[in-house]
Amino acid sequence: MASRKNSAANDRRARIEAMRKAEMARERRSRFITIGVSALVVAGLVGFGVYVLSEESEKKELKASEAKKPITGEKSWNAKKLGRNHVSKAVSYPEKPPVGGDHHNAWMNCERKVYKEPIPNENAVHSLEHGAVWVTYNDKAPKAEVTKLEERVKKTSYSMISPVKDQPGAIMLTAWGKQLTIETADDPRVSQFFTKYVQGPQTPEPGAACMSQLNGK
Repeated sequence: MASRKNSAANDRRARIEAMRKAEMARERRSRFITIGVSALVVAGLVGFGVYVLSEESEKKELKASEAKKPITGEKSWNAKKLGRNHVSKAVSYPEKPPVGGDHHNAWMNCERKVYKEPIPNENAVHSLEHGAVWVTYNDKAPKAEVTKLEERVKKTSYSMISPVKDQPGAIMLTAWGKQLTIETADDPRVSQFFTKYVQGPQTPEPGAACMSQLNGK
């Protein structure tokens, strides 16, 4: 009788020990899986971070490279000789549209802004001083080309577009001291001009606000 009790007790202890070992094995597997997944997540985050930094670096290198290339047909003025005084009266600018000079103390909103009506030159010039590219067009510009340029402006900070009826070219791009006349929105010089002059080296006040109290909403 005692022998059968001892045998049953031994069997029970053996089963308990087997269950304990199985539980420990499951815990070890769970730890290994958790560590493995965590390592993969960390590796993925590190890889993504490296990719983002690489992309940003490439963009900066591309912009620096584009900034060094001359733009065919571009007109330039000595940026340092363009007046920068704030005035409250109308200014007679020699260029249409103006490329710089004295201007109103309030700038036009140039944060991806599409204007369907003409805007005051004095306020627009202040936006150029802050590093904006101003796209303008007259009645000779094809509507389809204007629409394409409007879409580009909507995607580009520090840019605006508006009609200027008495300008000499159908479509013109203007930055502080820089101007280019084009015929189509697909002209590769458009991208070059935007890349080079949106907050470019010609900007008298880089980093200054583009959203403003004028049409700022």
